[in-house]
Amino acid sequence: MTENVFRILFSLGLALSAASAFAQTPQTALAALRADCDAAAPGRVVHAQAGPALEARAYWLDRQLIQWPGAPVDGRFRLYHSATAALRTEAGKPVAGADGFIELTPVKAELPAALAERFKFIGTGSRLALPPEQEQANSTARDARLRMLLQAQTVLVREDAAGHVLDATALQTPGVLDDVYAAADSETLGAFRYGQPEISEDFATRFALWAPTARAVAVCAFANATTTRTDVLPARSNDATGVWTLDLPGTLHGQAYAYLVDVYAPGIGIVRNRVTDPYSVALTADSKRSVVLDLDHPTTKPDGWDVAARPAPLASNTDMSIYELHVRDFSLGDSTVPPASRGKYLGFTAQNSAGMRHLQAMADAGMTDVHLLPVFDIATVPEIGCATPAIPNAAPDSDAQQAAVAAMAGKDCFNWGYDPYHFNVPEGSYATDPEDGAVRIREFRAMLQALHAAGLRVGMDVVYNHTTSAGQQLPSVLDRIVPGYYHRLDATGKVERSTCCDNTATEHTMMAKLMIDSAELWVKQYRIDSFRFDLMGHQPRAAMERLQQRVDAAAGRRVQLIGEGWNFGEIANGARFVQASQLSLQNSGIASFSDRARDALRGGGCCDSGEGLIAGQGLLNGLYDAPNEWNAARNAGQDRRADTLRAADLARIGLAGTLRDVRMVGADGTEKNLSQFDYAGQPAGFVAQPGEVVNYVENHDNMTLYDLNALRLPRSTSREERARVQLLGAATTAFSQGVAYYHAGIEILRSKSLDRNSYDSGDWFNRLDWTYTDNGFGAGLPPQRDNGKDWALLKPVLADASIKPTPREIAWMRDAFNDLLKIRASSSLFRMRSADDVRARLSFRNVGPQQNPAVLVAHLNGAAIDNGMLGDGMPDDGTSGDGSLDGAVFREILYFINVSTQAQTLALPEERGKAYALHPVHASAQAADARAKQARYDAKKGRFTIPARTAVVFVVP
Repeated sequence: MTENVFRILFSLGLALSAASAFAQTPQTALAALRADCDAAAPGRVVHAQAGPALEARAYWLDRQLIQWPGAPVDGRFRLYHSATAALRTEAGKPVAGADGFIELTPVKAELPAALAERFKFIGTGSRLALPPEQEQANSTARDARLRMLLQAQTVLVREDAAGHVLDATALQTPGVLDDVYAAADSETLGAFRYGQPEISEDFATRFALWAPTARAVAVCAFANATTTRTDVLPARSNDATGVWTLDLPGTLHGQAYAYLVDVYAPGIGIVRNRVTDPYSVALTADSKRSVVLDLDHPTTKPDGWDVAARPAPLASNTDMSIYELHVRDFSLGDSTVPPASRGKYLGFTAQNSAGMRHLQAMADAGMTDVHLLPVFDIATVPEIGCATPAIPNAAPDSDAQQAAVAAMAGKDCFNWGYDPYHFNVPEGSYATDPEDGAVRIREFRAMLQALHAAGLRVGMDVVYNHTTSAGQQLPSVLDRIVPGYYHRLDATGKVERSTCCDNTATEHTMMAKLMIDSAELWVKQYRIDSFRFDLMGHQPRAAMERLQQRVDAAAGRRVQLIGEGWNFGEIANGARFVQASQLSLQNSGIASFSDRARDALRGGGCCDSGEGLIAGQGLLNGLYDAPNEWNAARNAGQDRRADTLRAADLARIGLAGTLRDVRMVGADGTEKNLSQFDYAGQPAGFVAQPGEVVNYVENHDNMTLYDLNALRLPRSTSREERARVQLLGAATTAFSQGVAYYHAGIEILRSKSLDRNSYDSGDWFNRLDWTYTDNGFGAGLPPQRDNGKDWALLKPVLADASIKPTPREIAWMRDAFNDLLKIRASSSLFRMRSADDVRARLSFRNVGPQQNPAVLVAHLNGAAIDNGMLGDGMPDDGTSGDGSLDGAVFREILYFINVSTQAQTLALPEERGKAYALHPVHASAQAADARAKQARYDAKKGRFTIPARTAVVFVVP
């Protein structure tokens, strides 16, 4: 680097910001910067904060206004600033260490509507205005002053007339940053090819980083993944956007880099951080350095990528049948996969492996999508040198296995992956060479290509609601670039952690941009077909709708969005914004998971412990007529009919797609909208259209269904009956209106040895066995971390060898599950697209106070219906315009789910004289469930006999 270039760097302030540490000559400054690029530590303090860390109790709303909740209006308000973090405030004394102050004026005017809505969650108090620049519209001077203040340490002080401190607070700045730098929302960020190919074949690589509060930014350019840097170059700031850019000639494909960012970090001082790019598209191993990568370069593509076919888009969310799968689980234990590919992306490319044959069979039966647990860069799995614990050969109820897992949990090769590090880069531990930035891209694409070739669309589980950490230590990224902006803060400025980690604030412009840009990249560059959003209820509905528009445009077709719409934490009940939550997504086309039928079927709630693990029986596992030993002893003679009736109503609500405006006769005998049924104080029916609900009885969270049933079914339940109960659970999902969602392994009786939270429980407790010989039950007591308090209850269950299935039950469940997929795929009546159709075509039998709650019965009408009952009858609703339903196939469908241990006979007068026959899948010689063939229909009497613990479908062709 020449001396002249370094004079430019000095003029930008990068070296001068560290004047106390460096001799002010280009040569020594360059040496210091190079040292910072190469240092073992990711950053250092240039000027330590002089005074103690202050709570951030005031909100800088926009470029003009500040609000200090709880602060009285008396006194004098000043905004002090220091470029070297030298401010010191002490009650009763004047402020020390200030470079200057801005006099603030109390105001009483109402906030503009948009600002009032954004900050509705903050308390009342003093509202203060910065003075206009010389009472003129001198926006240039005003904005220059704002930029100076935002790059400095600032403290808001209330003082008396003599200048003595009465109170002091730091400020939360996302509001003013979004106002001053609103133009940044349209900027392209990251490291990318930059130029105009229609004018010139010469390209540059642009490095672009949004860092509006930074005093200086430079790029460390490294020769390769592991050696020291080759250069360090200053970036220039755009005052309008806060984006720092550097253009270098060439595409720089494969260039490793990092940023040096000089910025004020509250409570610490002026710091110089070496940080990776939050918009990285490639990384070196363990996320140490970002890598410039041209995603169109041949080294990033598997053979045939450019011409590879993919499954056709689905007409509706309701056509989705989703299989939730973890990359490592899928092939790690599959001996038919080449050893180097096991547990990797390439595990999916072994077309004739046992695992891929399993997926292909499900795809052929009707599974449409595989949803991968997080596959972006994960902070908690070592990408090089991860370890595999040696598991002792111990008893099924021993604590030795979990002890071995726990001892290596921090450095083993397994984690679910809900610990995002970089949102735009595939996880390196699933690549065969994580050090080469292109390899993980190529192999990730090869996985997508293989799944698409199998006829399966691919979805990603994405975690934009939190980061693994915030603050100034690794693995924090965002907070080390723009401290205090990307995360949601409480009333004192601390990061909210209601999601278990550091909550991001997607209500802030640039955090929403990062999420939307990231989703667009996955769709455009990797052909991702759909997304599942972790804790989606912590994000604004408006941001999700903008994301939907962007990904659809990028894909040129609809990209399905589903997510967890749970309503909790600091944003609950719309406290800060309209959430993307269960009760706030109506008519958005975005689907949220429903817990209504799930809890009724399984019993209890998501997070039971202690006695509730066993006592909370549901419809599937004995609530009606099979009390377990625990309940039999404690509830002798108690009539459980009322609980069974309530559970049956909630189960029917799930079968009806949890639609708020569908009507049903409840157990009390009254007909009402599903929204008028109660679920824990909330409306049981909550969606406007069937494509807005995700139905499931098991997913990666909490215990598997098999494990819950191991605890809740009577101990004497046979292996065969346990498999049948599992199948009933899958049947409720298959028959429900809405999106069908299945956890990998539900079809092979998957157990995690009663582990309630296997996110870091290693391969041992999370394994899948495609030889169908071992379902995982009795692998030892589950890890003490989340299960230890219940070990006394779990131990005797794990010790009971009669609960563990044999290969016979596992194979039966596999085949019977595929039959369910075929039944769901056979008719669009199971997958109706509009609430109008569900209202007109779905009705329940055997309801009201005199019902037999052991049997859920629903009728689906595939005949032509007067369009007046169906709304607009547009083709995208699944209708043909003549009142018929495209793809219905059958004139009528009548299905039964008998949860009883005994056969049940129902008289349904309205079904007399019809030509019902078993569904062709049931009637086939290859049908797995022979018991379903025992179902009987007496046409003269309209009487149906349904075998014990059986789901059966009758049809009228």
